[in-house]
Amino acid sequence: MSLSKYEVFNTVVELGSLTKAAEALNLTQSAVSYSLANLESELGFSLLIRGRSGITVTSNGQRILKYIRTILHWDEKLKQEAASINGLEVGTVRIGAPASVCIQWLPALMRYFKKEYPLIEIQIFQAGYQDIEEWITNGVIDFGFIALPTLESFETIPLKKDRILCILPHNHPLSNQDKIRMEQLEKESFITLKSGYNNDMKRVLKETGVTLKNSFEMVDDQAIVAMVENELGVSIIPELVLQGMSHNVRVLSLEPEQHRIISIAATSLKELSPAAKKSIEYIKTLLGSN
Repeated sequence: MSLSKYEVFNTVVELGSLTKAAEALNLTQSAVSYSLANLESELGFSLLIRGRSGITVTSNGQRILKYIRTILHWDEKLKQEAASINGLEVGTVRIGAPASVCIQWLPALMRYFKKEYPLIEIQIFQAGYQDIEEWITNGVIDFGFIALPTLESFETIPLKKDRILCILPHNHPLSNQDKIRMEQLEKESFITLKSGYNNDMKRVLKETGVTLKNSFEMVDDQAIVAMVENELGVSIIPELVLQGMSHNVRVLSLEPEQHRIISIAATSLKELSPAAKKSIEYIKTLLGSN
């Protein structure tokens, strides 16, 4: 079995489409179909179900996928190690990150990193913590940015302590305060992120023992800010989200102060590829972390 067939199968699963996979791999769709058919024939069972709604991975396909991703990971690491021995800096690094990190940190990282290491490709996968943890576990990404605590099976590198703040409409009765307690928000219309994206909010509520009345559930932080601007409720949000953002909300500190610790997480930091390790060192330098 050739690695190219593994790469085709993995790409089809990631993109959910034979057409998109063909475009990404610079192949014809018939070549992708032929490669998949050959792989299924060699393995002796079906990997995909092709229907009107798209591609579905079979249960056997799911079982084999994690091993294929492991093989592709080590093949990539082998190529990068050989290139490193030959004095070349090459490879692909896949990083998972929430929206705030994608907006505030990664553009600068990619800009300067590409200047220094033009042959290393960085691919960004934006999602909530839950998806990022799943991607790390399944080998979809090399490492991800998450907030502690996370899965015990991960190795982590803490990067920054980021305050959790309260945002209110400017004309809100509580907006004249400098600080606010979570209990003061119990009767307010509370705007939250959808499940899988709202870990920080859930943790703060659990630690403070406060139950809030959810009025709206949004898919990203900027949508929450827009809802608060339009006097549709209040929310709590990481400080990093608000940095550099033009907004018309009142920002208050929580009392007692609440934080999230943004960290890098991977299944094994030692087993990351040379390119992934180099990008992590660059991130730490860029953020001034030790």
